[in-house]
Amino acid sequence: MSSAEKTKRVVLNSLKLCILLGLLYMFVCSLDILSSAFRLLGGKAAGEALGSTVIAQNPVAGLMVGLLATVLVQSSSTSTSIVVSMVGSELLTVRTAIPIIMGANIGTTVTNTIVSMGQAKERNEFRRAFAGATIHDIFNWLTVFILLPIEVATGYLYYLTDAIVVAIPHGDGKSKEPEFLKIITKPFTDKIIQLNATEIAAIAKGENTTGNLIKNGDHIFSNTTLSNIIVGVILLLVALFVLCACLIGIVKILHLMLQGKVAVVIRKVVNAEFKSCLNVFTGYIVMMVGIGFTILLQSSSIFTSAMTPLVGIGVISLERMYPLTLGSNVGTTFTSMLAAFASTSNFYESLQIAFCHLFFNISGIILWYTIPPMRKIPIKFAKSLGNTTAKYRWFAGLYLLAMFFILPAAVFGLSIAGVDVLLAVGIPVLVLLVVVVIINIIQSKRPSLLPKFLQNWSFLPKPVRSLEPYDRILKKCKCCK
Repeated sequence: MSSAEKTKRVVLNSLKLCILLGLLYMFVCSLDILSSAFRLLGGKAAGEALGSTVIAQNPVAGLMVGLLATVLVQSSSTSTSIVVSMVGSELLTVRTAIPIIMGANIGTTVTNTIVSMGQAKERNEFRRAFAGATIHDIFNWLTVFILLPIEVATGYLYYLTDAIVVAIPHGDGKSKEPEFLKIITKPFTDKIIQLNATEIAAIAKGENTTGNLIKNGDHIFSNTTLSNIIVGVILLLVALFVLCACLIGIVKILHLMLQGKVAVVIRKVVNAEFKSCLNVFTGYIVMMVGIGFTILLQSSSIFTSAMTPLVGIGVISLERMYPLTLGSNVGTTFTSMLAAFASTSNFYESLQIAFCHLFFNISGIILWYTIPPMRKIPIKFAKSLGNTTAKYRWFAGLYLLAMFFILPAAVFGLSIAGVDVLLAVGIPVLVLLVVVVIINIIQSKRPSLLPKFLQNWSFLPKPVRSLEPYDRILKKCKCCK
């Protein structure tokens, strides 16, 4: 290769890297603006939901309110800080707030699920990307299914964190939340929109407010006559367009940069395992990487959303994405703990909520990662969802609506109707799901143990056991093909 060709290659690679960094910057900014759009569209509803009296009587309602509120404001940090302020104002007790924190942990995963849909065009990429995104959802749901009943029965998280918090000296109010990524993105996003986050908390507390979430200042929508809803819709459409455009650009640039031997080397390095007896520590080192990056980015959503396209193009394996996600879950609690240490009033309640969030995630890691056979369960579920969405791409949209909107809204509605109604509907549904899962496992492992008619589901009508009939109908719509 001549010196001119070498120079050309260096210049082209440098240009690709600059474009990639620019796209990543706009990608992160679009996520921030998307969060602002959701707060404008759903902030009032989120505040009203968090202020509902039902959550004090029913932990399942609290869980769903936490999930819905976080989806509506697109930020677990925002919903968690509102809960902390409500605990400090004695509108909620710490014990009542714990299920809401669990729900917030689930709700924050909606962002990377949306991001994964940007790779829907290529089936194999979509399969991997959707699996990489939903492993976060699955881990959180599985952890909630185990820990919520334990918490209700024993107060495990409450008593554990209470014992830790009382031994910690009171905050002096001098600590400040770190601003790593925001230092770079804030100058741009603040020119687009600035929100008054305290308005949502005020709505949740039942205080008199103007209802206007938009701050007056030096930004495009300052002193606008448009309503919160209209501004929210405008920002949502713009943010989604920019996000999708950046995602497509990032994937194409990565495809160009990660070719041939370079791709092989990077895959080997990223997915490498320690040798011999140190092999068992590989996943935990990867978790530390996830914790570190999430602390730097100050958002688990941004970190996991940035990793999702890399899973889609095959640079990061699903098995490697799993511990990165778990580390990100732990890292996202760092900001709330620093905020608690910075608090001079209601210090112990604020810190206890932050520790509940931390130990919820640590308990989940102990349950679903420390024992090697257990870590296969979330991965298998994620792969199954990835395979389903690759075959029926419309299923991704259905999953998004069902898991983050329809299911929590339905459960919350049943909770409002009363505990008896919730149990009357919920228990039979849960029993049916458990039975179906058990039968599926036996069908795949030891079908001979089952009666002949239960060795497969062919005795059921096809619309009950397969998505194919619905796929035939939806294929008439070009966007669902």
